[in-house]
Amino acid sequence: MRVESRLPIGLAPLAGIILGLAAPALATTLEQLSLDEMARQSTAIVRARVTGSHAATRSGNIYTYFQLQVLENWKGQGSNEVAVPGGVIDGIRQSVTGAPELKIGKEYVLFLWTSRSGVTQLTGLSQGLFGLSEEGSVGGGGVAFARRPAASELMLDHSGRPVEDRPLSIQLSDLRARVREALGVATVGAAK
Repeated sequence: MRVESRLPIGLAPLAGIILGLAAPALATTLEQLSLDEMARQSTAIVRARVTGSHAATRSGNIYTYFQLQVLENWKGQGSNEVAVPGGVIDGIRQSVTGAPELKIGKEYVLFLWTSRSGVTQLTGLSQGLFGLSEEGSVGGGGVAFARRPAASELMLDHSGRPVEDRPLSIQLSDLRARVREALGVATVGAAK
């Protein structure tokens, strides 16, 4: 995790040295998860549109909370908010490697898990977020795709060996079917 802040000019060089020394110890390492593993480990899977956001602190860390309009519930009770580590409060920026950026107005498929404390987050950080786009004919009659870029963070396989993540692009209908298959479910929740 990298922390950046705005300080008076006289203190900025000292803060840069201190933060520079601390930065290497605060890296993010992800365990590589397959689609099937993410589907099974998630407490909810939704197709949703981001409608707003706000930042808040929790246990000394900054989180950005994104409000969601759930369009389809594929698993569990979809949350109307997801917390992503990092954000800006009072001019202090906290960045977390592996935390994806969500855009207001965009649609996503989100693999979510809710902690015991009730905070809903993405399963596997950037691995659990698929942006949606449509390809095909002019006028919106195309095929919807779910895409996830390759994670740039250190990623390990189940035995702890480093692996290279690859981007994933899949038709939305195929992703729905894969989730249904992984969960052993005959149908995935209908649109809200």
